[in-house]
Amino acid sequence: MGRWKGRWLLGASMLNLIFLYAPIAVLVLFSFNASRLSAEWHGFTLRWYRALAADEALLAATWNSLAVAGVSTVLATILGVGLAVGLDRFSSRTRRIVGAGLLLPLVIPELMIGVALLLFFVLISLPLSLATVTIGHVAINLPLVAVVVRARLHQLDPGLAEAARDLGATPWQAFQRVSLPLLAPAIIGSMLLIFTLSLDDFIVTFFTAGPGSTTLPLKVYSMVKSGVSPEINALSAILVLISMGLVALSLLLQRRALMQN
Repeated sequence: MGRWKGRWLLGASMLNLIFLYAPIAVLVLFSFNASRLSAEWHGFTLRWYRALAADEALLAATWNSLAVAGVSTVLATILGVGLAVGLDRFSSRTRRIVGAGLLLPLVIPELMIGVALLLFFVLISLPLSLATVTIGHVAINLPLVAVVVRARLHQLDPGLAEAARDLGATPWQAFQRVSLPLLAPAIIGSMLLIFTLSLDDFIVTFFTAGPGSTTLPLKVYSMVKSGVSPEINALSAILVLISMGLVALSLLLQRRALMQN
């Protein structure tokens, strides 16, 4: 019975993986399709990747997405790490309240967050641009960084930093030379994760972007309205591979951090 149960669970897991990744595999496959019609296979070609490289509008949108993702990742990481470390200096009641508040942006639908950010920018008379998109991405990514880093902090031995201070190190030196290297895998992993989420984000970007601040997801959405172009398949294949690679690297770093414990 145990053997059959194990085989059934393995089979169910494989079916779930096929259900999730079969459409992605088809998308990547048809990005090499020589036919302009995505429903028919007419042979292998790299034509659509060459056309994608020559599309200035797509390249501009790609640059906007990379700029927003890069800046928002740096800002969210700095603020998130500072918040996670600072919470340990608060009372237990304050930590519980702030910790609960950190979880709210992770469970609130992005649609509501996007509308709220749009109303806030209108209220303070801040024109919509790449700056507002960046602020929106920082707002949704900061809690994720803080949660990941706090989880890593709880696994560290507080006696290590205390020993460094007993040996004459200042609190900053103890954090810089003892705590920060131990937190590095979680910090880098969270950075890779939020960079991927920022690069792919559509809903918050849709509400916070203004004229001339079109990002890649917004550009792809506008192209899909007129039909699925093979260029979209090629672009989607590249984004899927980049996203999966960054997420896999993030998980690998976090796994190494756990093994070091």
